[in-house]
Amino acid sequence: MFQKILIANRGEIALRIIRACRELGIQTVVVYSTADRDAAYLKMADQAICIGDASPAESYLNIPRIISAAEISDVEAIHPGYGFLSEKHHFAEICRSCKIEFIGPPVDAMLALGDKVQCKKIAKRAKVPTVPGSDGAVEDEKQAVEIASKIGYPVIIKASAGGGGRGMRVAHNEMTLRAGLNQARAEAENAFKDPTVYIEKYVEFGRHVEVQVIADQHGNAVHLWERDCSMQRRHQKLVEESPSPFLKQSVREELCAAAVRLVRESKYFNAGTVEFLVDKDQNFYILEVNARIQVEHPVTESVTGIDLIKEQIRVASGERLSFVQKDVEQRGHAIECRINAEDPARNFAPFPGVIEEYRPPGGPGVRLDSHVYAGYRIPPNYDSMIGKLIVHRPTREQAIATMKRALSEFHISPIRTTIPFHLQIMDNEHFRRGEVDTGFVERVMLPK
Repeated sequence: MFQKILIANRGEIALRIIRACRELGIQTVVVYSTADRDAAYLKMADQAICIGDASPAESYLNIPRIISAAEISDVEAIHPGYGFLSEKHHFAEICRSCKIEFIGPPVDAMLALGDKVQCKKIAKRAKVPTVPGSDGAVEDEKQAVEIASKIGYPVIIKASAGGGGRGMRVAHNEMTLRAGLNQARAEAENAFKDPTVYIEKYVEFGRHVEVQVIADQHGNAVHLWERDCSMQRRHQKLVEESPSPFLKQSVREELCAAAVRLVRESKYFNAGTVEFLVDKDQNFYILEVNARIQVEHPVTESVTGIDLIKEQIRVASGERLSFVQKDVEQRGHAIECRINAEDPARNFAPFPGVIEEYRPPGGPGVRLDSHVYAGYRIPPNYDSMIGKLIVHRPTREQAIATMKRALSEFHISPIRTTIPFHLQIMDNEHFRRGEVDTGFVERVMLPK
């Protein structure tokens, strides 16, 4: 087991990793930018090192400074959290070349699964269903039109190196396909420095269901069941829950088994998430693989009782998983709401500033992962998420009731947050019946 770990991240995930390390008896070093110099979790770490100005490029994305901090503090491993450098294979390579373990998957698996075209090829070898579409990258408009004519409209154009909805366009006819192809390429080049795109059949009214997986370096690979992430806005998740209220048990088991096959085929180890699109008839197709811990990992932890951060650290240190597949039960129902410093009344515009009043919720079945407090200044330089509110109860109906109660208790002022919008979701009859899809929020809940 490691003796000292550096955390190359910020906010609630940095705090989450510090807590896991404390329980494992591991010392922690946390890096921070000047914008985060007043973060309370810095005092919880054994050491805190400022690595640059507020700009991510000068701090949390600055590999030389992070490696320097790791070498100065004599750590054995780096945990990248999520976002920032967590899925950058180059960073993982540098860490390991400097004899510092990267708490994440092997570089070859990151490269293969991080490219959606290559991921699709691996999925086919592992007999994991894929959405009908191009076999690889689409080179020009002529090829795009031919593929769309073959599989039928609507189609979706996706960036091969993409994520978060960037480099993605839906086309319902040839005219919008030609325009969308160029727009998607330009956006992909700007966001990922890679203009490669591919085309798939667009599954209308599809649900987004993902499977949490983890594997060790000894050939053991397991799933920890699924999370339903269909409540989204502009491809950004708002609410996650487990189990999915939509899936039949037989489909749930097939979905999870497919995710494990993919992990084995790609020789992947550590934690990861295999994302699927599920159509109205419960046919499922692989979307992508997130080769890191996910924002919504507490949902899985709640229903399984397994600490994913601790397992990540154990696996990275060379230990075997502390459980086998038959040990992983799906108990009760968990729901997570992402609390963002955004104003829903102003098209979810970011709302940085000082939190003057802060009263977090509590009570039975409530968990809050957050790093903020009264007097905390939310910087404008990073993602607007300031916390994750998770509830776990015996049934979905009870979980929704507890989430409503917890959201009503949660008071943050004068900062505007997404709490009021989450309350609307919990009251929505379609959500309460589990009758939603990835386009539901924009189609039904937001003003046209």
